[in-house]
Amino acid sequence: MFKKWIVAAAVTCLGCAASLTAFASGTLDQIKSSKQLTIGYRESSVPFSFLDKNQKPVGFSMDLCSQIVDHLKKSLGVPDLNVKYLPVTSANRIPLIQNGTVTIECGGTANSLDRQKQVGFSVATFVSHTKWLTKKGSGINSAQDLKGKTVVVTQGSNAVQFVKQISDKDGLGLSIVQAHDHAESMLMLQSGRAAAFMEDDILLAAKKAEASNPDQYAFLPDSYNTLYYGLMVPKDAPELKALVDKTLSDMMASGEFVQIYKKWFESPIPPNNVNLNFPISNDLKERIAHPSDKVPA
Repeated sequence: MFKKWIVAAAVTCLGCAASLTAFASGTLDQIKSSKQLTIGYRESSVPFSFLDKNQKPVGFSMDLCSQIVDHLKKSLGVPDLNVKYLPVTSANRIPLIQNGTVTIECGGTANSLDRQKQVGFSVATFVSHTKWLTKKGSGINSAQDLKGKTVVVTQGSNAVQFVKQISDKDGLGLSIVQAHDHAESMLMLQSGRAAAFMEDDILLAAKKAEASNPDQYAFLPDSYNTLYYGLMVPKDAPELKALVDKTLSDMMASGEFVQIYKKWFESPIPPNNVNLNFPISNDLKERIAHPSDKVPA
């Protein structure tokens, strides 16, 4: 699958109206005629998509997308489909789907009603909860202990607005800093420039596991909203979404999805051979049994 992956600068061309129209009018036809598509991936969203030691994108979502690409090749009759790989960030992943630069985003993106106005989502591939990660010995044992302190979130993440709401609602008066990506957010926590890092629990668990001293960090008991992850596709591409959903649903029914999950969440993974020890939640088991892209209002 990685024959022709590229690491390129993500350039947003929102003014490309003509290409947008062609893309929206028939995505599968466009893929078939051009014999190419672009997969968007994250560089540090372990275990969903990230770079291994050879700077190649790997991860749970990448494995799912590999199966989708194989299905596309067969269903479209294009065995020589050229698959390109483009790194995306929390900030530019939605615009790059909207303007047709990226065909499928294979990262760790939470589905929401607001985002559904801009892009399409596959059936849920993961279920997460928003939490805080702090350093042990900091004297911070609950969200209330963060009052007046500096906290970090990753730019473009759902956590950006959510932490502002929590700060206002609970009168915490937080000073909120936005980092470029999850790696930078973790670095701010590690260096003491932030007292806590808010993000989805699995992404925090991954950054904790990657740390040189994982036991140095701890989750606060406070747990917030439930988030349903999915693979992103263009909003006006129902045929592509249907193919993606069928591929994932078939994998869930056959047990292949669970095996891929165990590979990335319950086994040692690159680049440091760390096991996240993150079993399938009851919420995700429900979505595996009954695939759906529905999210709470």
